[in-house]
Amino acid sequence: MKRKEIAQLIVQRIQKEETELKANFASDHRIPHFVVDNLLPEDLAHQLHSLFPSGDQMMLKKSIRENKFVGFEMNKYPSLLEECIYAFQEQEVVELIGKITGIPQALPDENLYAGGLSLMEKNQFLNPHLDNSHDKDRKLWRVLNLLYYVTPNWELANGGNLEIWPEGLENDPITIVSKFNRLAIMATHQESLHSVSPVKSNESRKCISNYYFSEQAFRKDDEFHVTSFRGRPEEKIKDKILQADAKLRMGIRKVFKKGIVENPHVYKKGKKE
Repeated sequence: MKRKEIAQLIVQRIQKEETELKANFASDHRIPHFVVDNLLPEDLAHQLHSLFPSGDQMMLKKSIRENKFVGFEMNKYPSLLEECIYAFQEQEVVELIGKITGIPQALPDENLYAGGLSLMEKNQFLNPHLDNSHDKDRKLWRVLNLLYYVTPNWELANGGNLEIWPEGLENDPITIVSKFNRLAIMATHQESLHSVSPVKSNESRKCISNYYFSEQAFRKDDEFHVTSFRGRPEEKIKDKILQADAKLRMGIRKVFKKGIVENPHVYKKGKKE
């Protein structure tokens, strides 16, 4: 199946709940978001799961900030995975999601900067953080995070769930279960703190992700920031270390606009026609 066919399926499914999704996103959440369940035909979602690469075929990102596998050089993996990722970048999908979220000039990222595939095994995690405010060239604002989950039978107790922290780390997060065939979309701005809870299951959490960008920031008061991590509420010492780390990296970016070292998390091959 090609990306245009998958894109049509995505549009048809989202349109069924368009009014409700728009209302949800426009509600008073400090971190606007919505979810769409049963996004694609179940057999297609199972096929994506079965084709997902294993951790040894991906890049391991492991530090006190995060512990996960990522895959972004999509020509190394089964073509259906690439077709699915880029289906979210087809014009009709981007325009529909832009309409729902109130971002008429949303732009997809064919380079998959920080996007692509992610896999998390038992005890892996992603600490609370703010995404980098811009694209790889620091020309466009990052405005939306799209996460599509493809591990069957995933439940709350498995861990590995998306957490958003609209009231900060002093209060409980909103937990969005990484449910099979679920699409979660959230706004990204300078207060959109989010995380992935540690995986407790022996199964692997598998996610297909995209970011949308725009010439305008999601909020008028947004300012440039690097990806900034925090400790979880119980990680007091780790939190201080991570805050100091973020300040140091921000200082470096004030001097070196694009950083000292190029971020390797970019798909340089580009989009297939």
